[in-house]
Amino acid sequence: MADPVVPEYRGARRRLIETLQSKGIKDLSVLRAFELTPRHLFVQSGSLHRAYEDSPLPISEGQTISQPSVHARYLELLGLTGHERVLEVGTGSGYQTVLLSHLAAQVFSIERIPGLLATAREAIRSCGCRNVSLLLGDGTIGWREYAPFDAILVSAAAPDVPRPLLEQLADGGRLIIPLGGRTEQTLTLITRSGDDYKRRDIVPVRFVPLLGTHGWSTS
Repeated sequence: MADPVVPEYRGARRRLIETLQSKGIKDLSVLRAFELTPRHLFVQSGSLHRAYEDSPLPISEGQTISQPSVHARYLELLGLTGHERVLEVGTGSGYQTVLLSHLAAQVFSIERIPGLLATAREAIRSCGCRNVSLLLGDGTIGWREYAPFDAILVSAAAPDVPRPLLEQLADGGRLIIPLGGRTEQTLTLITRSGDDYKRRDIVPVRFVPLLGTHGWSTS
């Protein structure tokens, strides 16, 4: 895949990589994914000058794109090797989807907001990704047609892990999700071993609520 980042952003992109390293991100594959992914394509025009800052930024439909160091922590915890089939719940801007495309063999991403998915689809296409499949729907029920998944990454907070996602996680697979209330949660890593699920709490976080059948109610 050709590097889609235009020259005037190379300095800013390099500074972002240095920021991620200063915050403890060591996985070279993860850092390379950030180097290859043009964040400026996933933010609104009024935020272009801040595209490579380590900060969340507003996107369409009243949503936000998470700060890069949060994405990096997620991805480093999953420990992807490039051979995995990954499910992303919450496509959002599509930025994390493209990061995943550089780290996994296949990426399946679900978004519940039509306008957001349409915008993300265009940005993902402009990056030249060929290993990404997108679905408009309820991410809390997963994407059973392509299960099991070696890794599942949930980009919104739930009161508990949606049961369908646990069922669609491959043996030995990892699932990462923010768990807790609507305003404060704990980033949690779930590892499956047969019918057992080992839970590891990582760090306090704040994410938007995961809406859907097995998440928070939309009403």
